[in-house]
Amino acid sequence: MGAEVKTTCPYCGVGCGVIAKVDETGTVTVKGDPEHPANFGRLCSKGSALAETIDLDGRLLHPEIKGRQASWDEALDLVASRFCEIIAQHGPESVAFYVSGQLLTEDYYVANKLMKGFIGAANIDTNSRLCMSSSVAGHRRAFGSDTVPGLYEDLELADLVILTGSNLAWCHPVIYQRLAAAKAARPGLKIVVIDPRRTMTCDIADLHLAIRPDGDVALFMGLLAHLAASSAIDQNYIGAYTEGFGAAFAAAAALTSDEVLDRTGLPAMQVREFFRLFETTEKVVTCYSQGVNQSASGTDKVNAIINCHLATGRIGRPGTGPFSLTGQPNAMGGREVGGLANMLAAHMAIESAGDRDRVQRFWNAPSIAAKPGLKAVDLFGAVEEGRVKALWIMATNPVVSLPDARRVEAAIAACPFVVVSDMVRETDTTQHADVLLPSLGWGEKDGTVTNSERRISRQRPFLTLPGEARADWWQMAEVGRRMGFTACDYTSPADIFAEHAALSAFENDGDRDFDIGAYADIQQPVYDALEPFQWPQPYGTEARETRFFSDGGFFHPDRKARFVAVEAPATDRTDAAYPFTLNTGRIRDQWHTMTRTGKSARLSSHIAEPFAEIHPRDAMELGVADAALVQIESSYGKAIIRALVTDRQARGSVFVPMHWSDQNSAEARIGAVIKPATDPVSGQPASKNVAVAVSRYRAAMYGFAVSMAKPDVVDADYWALAKADGGWRLELAFRDGIEDWAAWCRKSFGIADYIEPLGYADQQSGDRRIAFFEGERLLAALFLAREPVAVARNWAVSQLTADHGDLRRRFAIIAGRPGADMPDPGATVCSCFSVGVNQIVAAVRSGCRSVEAIGSELKAGTNCGSCRAEIRGIINACVADAAE
Repeated sequence: MGAEVKTTCPYCGVGCGVIAKVDETGTVTVKGDPEHPANFGRLCSKGSALAETIDLDGRLLHPEIKGRQASWDEALDLVASRFCEIIAQHGPESVAFYVSGQLLTEDYYVANKLMKGFIGAANIDTNSRLCMSSSVAGHRRAFGSDTVPGLYEDLELADLVILTGSNLAWCHPVIYQRLAAAKAARPGLKIVVIDPRRTMTCDIADLHLAIRPDGDVALFMGLLAHLAASSAIDQNYIGAYTEGFGAAFAAAAALTSDEVLDRTGLPAMQVREFFRLFETTEKVVTCYSQGVNQSASGTDKVNAIINCHLATGRIGRPGTGPFSLTGQPNAMGGREVGGLANMLAAHMAIESAGDRDRVQRFWNAPSIAAKPGLKAVDLFGAVEEGRVKALWIMATNPVVSLPDARRVEAAIAACPFVVVSDMVRETDTTQHADVLLPSLGWGEKDGTVTNSERRISRQRPFLTLPGEARADWWQMAEVGRRMGFTACDYTSPADIFAEHAALSAFENDGDRDFDIGAYADIQQPVYDALEPFQWPQPYGTEARETRFFSDGGFFHPDRKARFVAVEAPATDRTDAAYPFTLNTGRIRDQWHTMTRTGKSARLSSHIAEPFAEIHPRDAMELGVADAALVQIESSYGKAIIRALVTDRQARGSVFVPMHWSDQNSAEARIGAVIKPATDPVSGQPASKNVAVAVSRYRAAMYGFAVSMAKPDVVDADYWALAKADGGWRLELAFRDGIEDWAAWCRKSFGIADYIEPLGYADQQSGDRRIAFFEGERLLAALFLAREPVAVARNWAVSQLTADHGDLRRRFAIIAGRPGADMPDPGATVCSCFSVGVNQIVAAVRSGCRSVEAIGSELKAGTNCGSCRAEIRGIINACVADAAE
């Protein structure tokens, strides 16, 4: 058996430790690392499925130039020469990098150094701009630095945890499970969820505040005014360690109670209870994530939250503080090295002449960027306008993820020279590259990442490097060398990490928060064995857990924090053309644009197609039934999505996940609908409050198909493709009928003419069934109806791996329902153990009346626990039905 390798999960900002093993057959297994302080052995559904996502299917394995395979030398020489030519003709600001929180810190460091210190411009920004830049801006305004004060442990030590703009159960599942376990052990722990939607996180909430979109600033301004009149205010802390309280309080006090209620849309009783809980509870942690950050007022939201913690001195002590939960695995590492366009390395400020001089001297750089570069939305605007003429995109898919995505795509397509480094050959972005460079993926990468609590962990390789794929830092170092910059001549990630650590300590006498000088002289053996540690760790000190600011020590020149006077935006938007509010986000079992998680049939079995959550009253008024299709449209674009009618959604609002792209759906890129509005301070796009119109999408025929072969092209007006055990599953809709459905199947699924179909058609209802068999195997089956197809989908998928030598099994497919000997598990609830809703219902009816009992019977909910809220909902519904 192969040796176990300790590494770190490549998904969210929790930064879970993973133990990977490759056996003698090449099979990879993963499990949580019980010694890692972020997760203590827990993994979420995505982390548990990592071994299912590392095959080479779809990998980019060789450099390409204009679609043809090239050598590394040819590709790198071309990149370097084109960059040099464009810089010589148009200046350093005519080139740009767009990078990613998927990069390791060492990759990020080299990218930032190459652009800001040697090319000499700051046009390097990151997809982290889309998820946490408002937190960075808020931290810097309040603290003088981008410092997260606390630890994950503080959620477990607190007596009140506020989750605002955070669906913790789905987006940071391991932290959610730590919090849920703490509440189970100590029921006095109170949890408040502030979110327009009733998400699965509300399962453990004592109070859910269904706030209006962008009502957060008003709510926390009202809280500050309330606290100032209460005994909770800490005048000693305010006087000793802060500045600006008077102005912040005056702004908050000017907002009347009625205005707070109007702008938040909350009942007075709920607001009073929230204020009371915060006032009377000493140990309070306020966690916030994308629902706060992804807003045109995101930075003010962050500062409104921080103001309340500063005013009460509830910061930096166990169980207290504001806590930013980052979305990506290395968003924090990117911040450490200056990966954002408005930052310098090691948390230094690009606007500071002293910091610029310090970094330039340390790097021995010929120049240093003299001003902030273009932030993400503006960067692609500059590409569109022709000001940026050479663009290098690394480990991200902006054609899907950025707002006004079609315009972004057109800009990239028209850019004179585009380089894309990625591990995946076919994405919505790679198709527009002049040069494609094959990068390493998880299990191949070697370096470090930093999680949301400032903990640095190693990602270690345990797989053979595939094809000619190479590390991102190596690609950039080679281009830098070819451009004449010898300072980028590294031989290993350990070399880069040592330099990164040395820069953090350079001329740093405690006046900068980020300091890992203890590792400035790190050698390869120590780097290989590096255990997770939390920064800061200055030279000569040992690793330890650290909180900031309990006794001041902020990083403004006077070492005092700043209260920030904020202004509550209006929330009473009316727009007759676009009357609905679109909110976008993540789902439990998928990651970003699904280039990795989409490979796992198990993960796709939970939610296999894009959906739009709509309130039942809104659906009724629109004439939209559950599972019908809807068109969501703004002045920027449109998307076609499956309707999910649910009272979890507020009236007048619609929620759509952000994961689907043109690679797996017909028209579900929700980024194409989003207005490119940004926060004026952070530059972060606002993707939680978008004015849209929603209408019923009328189709003549709906379909569902399963197939062993992946269809190359889907000839349908609506389609959504997902991996399934043994093949693929496909949702379909057609505006017009197809005359020959058997021919459509042959073309779509590559079925030979000699294979005869087995079929059924009901002319009155319009229902049709077509199936193709070869020997005992099902090649493909298509189910059609004039309304959304009511077929047991997971059962149909299971037929791809079933034996169909028995004619009765073939007829069961044509009937569209399982026989008595083929029970349908129903829609997947627990992805970790592939447990369906019908199995859970059966267990409840047989006497399992608790989540724990279901876990004991079916294992559902016993791994990552993300499905426990859904299981509880099924139990409650069954019990309620039985009582009627």
